[in-house]
Amino acid sequence: MRLRLAYPAYAVLAFAIVSTLIAFSSALSGIYNIWNLQPEYSYGFVVPGLCLFLLWRQRDELRTVPITGSWWGLPIIVLGLALRVVGSYSAVTVERYGFPVVIYGLVLAYGGPAFFRRVWSALLLLIFMIPLPEYLTSVLTVDLQLMSSVLGVAVIRAAGISVFLAGNVIDLGTMQLQVAEACSGLRYLFPLMTLAFLVAYVFRAPLWKRALVFLSSIPIAILMNGLRIGFIGITSEHWGPRAAEGVLHNFEGWLVFMLSLGVVLLVAFALTRLGPVRSTWPQAFPLLAAPPSVSSTPLRFTVTKPFVVATAIVTASAIAGFGMQPRQNTAPHREDFLGFPMSIGAWQGRPGVLDQVYLDALRLDDYVLADYRDGANAVPVNFYSAYYNSQRGARRAHSPRNCIPGGGWEVQQSGRWSIHVASVGRDIPVRRVFISLGDQKQLVYYWYQERGRLMTDDNVVKWFLFWDSLTRNRTDGALVRLVTPLPLGASVADADARLQRFMNAVVPLLGPYIPD
Repeated sequence: MRLRLAYPAYAVLAFAIVSTLIAFSSALSGIYNIWNLQPEYSYGFVVPGLCLFLLWRQRDELRTVPITGSWWGLPIIVLGLALRVVGSYSAVTVERYGFPVVIYGLVLAYGGPAFFRRVWSALLLLIFMIPLPEYLTSVLTVDLQLMSSVLGVAVIRAAGISVFLAGNVIDLGTMQLQVAEACSGLRYLFPLMTLAFLVAYVFRAPLWKRALVFLSSIPIAILMNGLRIGFIGITSEHWGPRAAEGVLHNFEGWLVFMLSLGVVLLVAFALTRLGPVRSTWPQAFPLLAAPPSVSSTPLRFTVTKPFVVATAIVTASAIAGFGMQPRQNTAPHREDFLGFPMSIGAWQGRPGVLDQVYLDALRLDDYVLADYRDGANAVPVNFYSAYYNSQRGARRAHSPRNCIPGGGWEVQQSGRWSIHVASVGRDIPVRRVFISLGDQKQLVYYWYQERGRLMTDDNVVKWFLFWDSLTRNRTDGALVRLVTPLPLGASVADADARLQRFMNAVVPLLGPYIPD
């Protein structure tokens, strides 16, 4: 394939490519680091190459498409650049998605609607190279851990082994297996969805069949990861805990992923036999057939007016980016929790510490953890607060809504309450959660105290985190959580009264440690 470019056209194309890379250099650097550091996204290195390969396969078809340009590409580019600015100045990592959006806008501005219709599905593959926002990854991880644990235990029981499941902990009696974040299945889900999209792209079939091939990758990844966990449990029961570690563990991961891809291909093959019109494997997947003939007609690059203007906009944005100084998060002065009183009126506290594994996961800046009693033999109230100077990226308060099930606790009741705290003369909104684990029962109150706001809804917290990062350059905040057990025979009303008494004592003290 020959590409003939006049010098002016070459200059415009070079400016478009270089300016886009410069404009999104910070976002692309962050994406590259995530590919390197997080195994579930390591497949991202090959996605740009796969996208170019799909476009290369269309080279003969694209020779026949008239290049008309389109002014509709400009608002798409502006949207992508707006995502870059918003992501740079806020705590929401949307600037990553601005990069493919600008690419789509440039292609539309260059080729026009007819050209874009032929390449949009190949370009859509670029979305899979973008890591999800950290809070979505966190929620997905927790949910997948729980599902994988349940499926793994079902496999172990099917093998005739007695097992008990408590959240993410699989108890085999002789040992316990922790279904950690790395075993949630994300390392299978994201790359398998990418490959399933590639399979669906080359699959010559009605749209519903292609969509089914892609969507099938989600349950396949979850089921196969559950099967892997179950197999690890079975081998650990027979050959000891070393079977769940080291080379065997990694080999099982690769084997299960290849089997998952094989199941996706089996789904595609089954769909070729479904319906009145059946196709052979080479007909359904021309990628495996002989490559298309290469025309002797050179592929010419034609500069259109919309593309010139689009390039100018991206170039101006890249130049303006040099003058944009990285925002330094503003965190107000506060007292360290190290000095938080262990004696609060009648309440006497006993401090505790978090294990390093939890500190690594929470990424907090400061915290307090203590059991308080208002009498020598009184039922304790566990007080915990995690403070963050900055909640950008993955550093933010973890919702108990995600953590409670991971510990094996079942939520019996959950709702928003408003507790009148007489000591401060105001109502405090709390999320009230009644949980149980076997015969154990606990009552939990928690709320988010962030930049003068008291909130209980995770989505509201995220909105104000975004808004305050833009308007106030502040993302600091804290989670406050109170937990009390219910002894055998005790009533929930007693637990409510105990937590509310403690709230009256502790809420007035929080101001210096969690500033408005």
